[in-house]
Amino acid sequence: MEVKNCRNCGRLFNYMGGGYLICPNCMAEVEAKFKNVKQYILDNPHATIHDIAEDNDVTSQQIERWIREERLVFGDDSPVGIECENCGASIKTGRFCAKCKDSMKNNLNSMYKKDEPKPVDRRQQERDRARMRFLDN
Repeated sequence: MEVKNCRNCGRLFNYMGGGYLICPNCMAEVEAKFKNVKQYILDNPHATIHDIAEDNDVTSQQIERWIREERLVFGDDSPVGIECENCGASIKTGRFCAKCKDSMKNNLNSMYKKDEPKPVDRRQQERDRARMRFLDN
């Protein structure tokens, strides 16, 4: 176990791994804010990121982090959108747009393609079968 200082309050805590370097108390506060933001979005589906952040005492970077983690998803009619990390297209959740995801998937699939078996040469098989075999004594 590692002991680290919380980024929010500065207290020491046992760090168990993961992305956030905040203590369990601060994590509980962040989760409570997340629930408030989620409810706010359900009540105000056309709110912008700036409005959501301002009305819920949360930074816009925190909201974008939740969107990238796919914890928040916005509808097509919502003005909220972030940029695809690869091409810059506007997306509603996640890190990459659908085109970039498909492209990455195809690239990964092509890396792991199995080699095609070599065609069987019938003449070579006949020659090998007709050869005389010797056993060593």
